[in-house]
Amino acid sequence: MENNIGWWLTKRAFLMPELEAYVDGDGGERLTFAELNARANRTANAFRAAGIEKGERVALLLMNSPEFVELFFALGKIGAVVVPLNWRLVADELEFILKDSGATRLVFDDDFVDTVAELHGRGDKTDIRNWLQVANGEVAYFGTDYRAFRDAASDAEPEIGASDDDMVYIMYTSGTTGLPKGVVHTHNTCIWGCITIAASTYYRENDRFLSPLPMFHVGALTPITLNVYRGVTSVVMRSFDPVRVWELIDQEKITIGLAVPAMLTFMLQVPNIERYDFSQWRWCMSGAAPVPESLIEACAEIGIEVHQIYGLTESCGPAALIDPENALKRIGSTGKAFFHTDVRIVAPDGTDCPPDVPGEVLVAGPHIMREYWNRPEATAETIVDGWLHTGDVARMDADGFITIEDRIKDMVISGGENVYPAEIEKVLQTHPDIVEAGVIGQPSEKWGESPFAVVVKGDEALTEADVLNFCRGKLAGFKQPKGAVFVEALPRNPSGKILKRVLRDQFPGPAPV
Repeated sequence: MENNIGWWLTKRAFLMPELEAYVDGDGGERLTFAELNARANRTANAFRAAGIEKGERVALLLMNSPEFVELFFALGKIGAVVVPLNWRLVADELEFILKDSGATRLVFDDDFVDTVAELHGRGDKTDIRNWLQVANGEVAYFGTDYRAFRDAASDAEPEIGASDDDMVYIMYTSGTTGLPKGVVHTHNTCIWGCITIAASTYYRENDRFLSPLPMFHVGALTPITLNVYRGVTSVVMRSFDPVRVWELIDQEKITIGLAVPAMLTFMLQVPNIERYDFSQWRWCMSGAAPVPESLIEACAEIGIEVHQIYGLTESCGPAALIDPENALKRIGSTGKAFFHTDVRIVAPDGTDCPPDVPGEVLVAGPHIMREYWNRPEATAETIVDGWLHTGDVARMDADGFITIEDRIKDMVISGGENVYPAEIEKVLQTHPDIVEAGVIGQPSEKWGESPFAVVVKGDEALTEADVLNFCRGKLAGFKQPKGAVFVEALPRNPSGKILKRVLRDQFPGPAPV
């Protein structure tokens, strides 16, 4: 047995060759495990023939696609390292990641030809020397046709080229508080990430998993890898569309899936969803941002069970998950630590907090990242004695159920009191005319900092006074927003987290008196 993530696809294709592995939710392409593995083998053998070396980094600037999946498993088999690129980034941001990672090859699709042409024109600003295009038409003048490159090779199983603590991918964090850092995951951490989710979730035989998140995000890449391990069909959306989600749930008989809270919110806004059959949809994990209780209740009213999950890129996904029995009974909690995971809530001095007292979340387990790429100091600050310091604030009750409060860096200190923006956001989201809200701190001459609400309104008649009045009596005085402003949409990263640094730049204050 090979301790290699790419070998998982080899083994699944041997065990269940005819089972559907991948369904393209937009283009309709369908691949069995045998077909997907054959394509991965061709890709692996093509790269081997092109002289790729163990540990060499290959960047992927691709929308969700079968090519992304085959590349991930192919490069894993032969010991190369995937660098998934956030396709929402501009050329300058991509240049930083490409240079920082030392990627020498880039695979991109038609959507990003202009951006890649700009990067190509910058010469040695990156280390990219091979430019492979997944093309449906003409190939860029500087590019090589990826499919022709792949299909010229044999589909024989390549020799496994990596295992254990060898790198699988470097996934760059979204940079909500600064420049992105490359999270290094190995074959071991990826394997344990999947095993711990498999031991803690509620999969069944013949499940069909809907994946609308971008694959450059751990919330998509880890579940799709797990689906290979479990023999589950992945129905993947090229990009999220709330109407298309309902169509796929109906047409593809989706039984389980994962969606961030913002996606669920948009799905519930689709008119006449009763026209779709979603009776077989058992559960949907949701996380990457706090899941509003009102959203969980709204989903429950139409028979959708939401399992709140808490995880991080640095943990390969898993940290804590609510079980079906407690999803509504303990609404708002993200549950207990996953099976192969330990979670602590600690005070600033490093001691464990008593039950229900907020503190920083620490996570440990065999699925924790190896390091931040080229950032030894950041690694040493983040992983201490085997514990990953998350920067998130939570409280744990006496039974071990965890409730996430906020990011430490987003906490507002007003008059010496700690104010967690997520608590105010939770109140604001219960207002019938508020679609979503983000709360930041603004400098205050009187209080040091004061909360300030940035709101997306659902009714044009909503005023700042309405927002502030709504909070009175629902929050302590020091937690009351001192002002509010309206925007068309809140800035978010790909995992659905509100980009608070962007809001702070847009609305620097000072806070209203």
